[in-house]
Amino acid sequence: MDFTDYYALLSLFADYTGAVDNGDWDRWPEFFTEDCLYRVQPRENHERGLPLATLSLESKGMLKDRIYGIRETLFHDPYYQRHIVGAPLIREADGDRIVAETNYAVLRTKPDQMTDVYNVGRYLDTVVRTPAGLRFASRICVFDSEMIPNSLIYPI
Repeated sequence: MDFTDYYALLSLFADYTGAVDNGDWDRWPEFFTEDCLYRVQPRENHERGLPLATLSLESKGMLKDRIYGIRETLFHDPYYQRHIVGAPLIREADGDRIVAETNYAVLRTKPDQMTDVYNVGRYLDTVVRTPAGLRFASRICVFDSEMIPNSLIYPI
């Protein structure tokens, strides 16, 4: 993998993080291919090969439905989230496909409370080259704890 591709991957991760941290929900599905997988799964289930996930979306259409839910149907205490994302470890890279693993931490701040650690884990990503640039074919968010506070509203 050359520096140009690595920089493009870092830019994809930074743009993704900026969009979800700023609540720019219209942009979120555009980071993915049409036929994609987005899953948020506890570490124990992932390591045991168990399919149960907290959230599992299998196409860009399902991602858009999730955004509709965030805006129109889910009722929750508002909060802000902020991602801290490590440097990606490249597991595989060939012409049009990159497989990477990246640690993350998500902090959550409710307007009237102190910031707390919301979710910590690693992204297992398969990124592909498209005419529009690099996009996620698969993003699996494997979180370390078996528990998450309350419910998962926003993308990780």
